[in-house]
Amino acid sequence: MRVFSEQIMAEACRRNNIIRPGIATIMDCAKLSAYLQEQTGIPVIHMELGSPGFAPNKVGIEAEKAALDAGVGSSYPPTDGLPVLKEASSRFVKAFLGLELAPLYHIPTTGSMLGAFGAFAAASQCVPGRKKILVIEPSFSANKQQMAILDIPWKGVEIAGMRQCGLEAGLRAELAGEEYAAIMYSNPNNPSWMCLSDEELKIVAKVADDTHTIVIEDLAYFCMDFRGAGFGIPGREPYPPTVSKYASRYIILLSASKIFSYAGQRIGVMCVGPELYHESYPELARRYGGLGIFGLTLTGGILDMITSGCTASTQWGLAAMMDRSCEGSLDFVADVKAYGDRASKMKEIFLRHGFSISYDSDAEGPIADGFFFTLSYPGMDSGTLVEELLSYGVSTVSLDKMGSSRDGVRVCSSRIQGHQFGLLEERMAAFAADHPVEL
Repeated sequence: MRVFSEQIMAEACRRNNIIRPGIATIMDCAKLSAYLQEQTGIPVIHMELGSPGFAPNKVGIEAEKAALDAGVGSSYPPTDGLPVLKEASSRFVKAFLGLELAPLYHIPTTGSMLGAFGAFAAASQCVPGRKKILVIEPSFSANKQQMAILDIPWKGVEIAGMRQCGLEAGLRAELAGEEYAAIMYSNPNNPSWMCLSDEELKIVAKVADDTHTIVIEDLAYFCMDFRGAGFGIPGREPYPPTVSKYASRYIILLSASKIFSYAGQRIGVMCVGPELYHESYPELARRYGGLGIFGLTLTGGILDMITSGCTASTQWGLAAMMDRSCEGSLDFVADVKAYGDRASKMKEIFLRHGFSISYDSDAEGPIADGFFFTLSYPGMDSGTLVEELLSYGVSTVSLDKMGSSRDGVRVCSSRIQGHQFGLLEERMAAFAADHPVEL
């Protein structure tokens, strides 16, 4: 039995300026489900918003307090970041990625979303006629909205399909026309949780270098591929796969929101490869003045105009968390492994009631249990499944919004509470009874 009637759902959509849940954005789905819960008093199981499910790390909080007490709030922070965070980030990527990258190349951003926005803006303006961005699908829908704001054309290509037909040949075919400025992906992938392997990233780097294409790698879910690889021990292999080991022109995005559950403070780091950082582009010089040096234009010509730097205290907070991680006294991977446990329990309930995993494997085998996974149900397209699940009090997001060619929804494991697993079981039993699957 549904917990929300068609009439209640229709009124909620009207009140929130939403045409229908099946085509709504992530934030609109979150707003709609919150409204339904508030108006009816019926609890919704929130699986739509990729918001951390744990308390912010206390190391960061205490470091921020100390920084504010020391008076950092009285001065504007430098646009390219405070030395304390730039140096800490340099130590962090060496300890956990095995990557030697001097502090100069670490640029604090107001969350990795802002880092992506700046990366898209800068990359798309380097060379006349090369403005387009190639997006490896499925992908985070908000990045495409950022491209829309910046009037950047993009094209999505399904990584699963390219694996079957040959990744290198597929990438070369797409990038051959020299219309692309950059290629963008997340690893682990939002929403599918598939990962690009080290061998696949070598291919991405090779093709990108051959075609002078910038690689933008979103590592928001850092070290969260929990398939027994043992990531997250400072200074010890194995390290998470990253294109930075192979590509000449790359930008890495790190997010304190997910690594340290520090979402409310809006802080991340953009790591720009040295070759790209120092490269001069006449078009950047024409547009922004100076010599057109990529890294300096990115910070002084673009990021400074958007946020005028990141909040000083949050930079001290992130620096402290990174340093404690490098010392081994803060185990950020252990702190987030519960996402995998939650996902495993959620999948077991869904699979037992007729659902299947839309994206269930990558080049390394079955995907891990982690922050996100994807679900499909026989006979339902993506939009219909979103709406049907919401009527049973389960809020998700359509894979259509994320560039997927497969039917299904994205599910986030972060916000479900322990007492809600029984409720999820009850509601999915009702869902399956009302939507019998023909065998």
